[in-house]
Amino acid sequence: MRIDLSLLVPYLPFMLQGALLTAQVCVLALLGSLIVGALMAVARTSANTLLRRAASVYADLFRNVPFIVQLFFFYYGLPEIGIYIDAFTTGVVALSIAGGAFTSDVIRSGILAIEPGIIEAAQVSGLSKRKTFTTIVLPVALRTSVRPMGSVFINLILTSSILSTITLNELTGTAKIVASDTFKPFEVYVVLLVAYASLTYLVSLLIAALHRRLNRDLGEAVR
Repeated sequence: MRIDLSLLVPYLPFMLQGALLTAQVCVLALLGSLIVGALMAVARTSANTLLRRAASVYADLFRNVPFIVQLFFFYYGLPEIGIYIDAFTTGVVALSIAGGAFTSDVIRSGILAIEPGIIEAAQVSGLSKRKTFTTIVLPVALRTSVRPMGSVFINLILTSSILSTITLNELTGTAKIVASDTFKPFEVYVVLLVAYASLTYLVSLLIAALHRRLNRDLGEAVR
């Protein structure tokens, strides 16, 4: 078999557009999953039983249903009841909700891992429970959760490839089109493998650097 990557050169601008669309979806989904995850983590550690149970049901539901089923529900199911969402928005929303379920676990663990003595010291100094949570507990939990959240975010990037099933021409979607046009699936998917591996490796490096920076600042603040 003769491998000729030069055949893909004319398609590079098209594939770069797909890569840019993947980046846009992932950045928005990462922000969305962080916001949703933080809110759900707060709810799951709340003293309110109803709120805590509702948040737990959400986390269990979206962690245990295949992402493609969730995606099809939003894109193909909701129009049946009069709710129409374009493919790009559907992708961002679906990834944010699914990612938020996993992110909530990470942040919740960070909250529960905080030593009770820190909270007691804050309350003794006169801070209210709400002030203690928003200024001490949540920021510390977010900082210590950076590395495990990095794994969740990388998984979101990989999961974004499924968005090609709802006609969104992100990186995987464009690769499928190029493969069908060139009849060179081996070369196309080699490039796709390298692209995803490079992207996730870069994100892992950024997460590691952010983790070191935030925890160095936290250590200095504690001292």
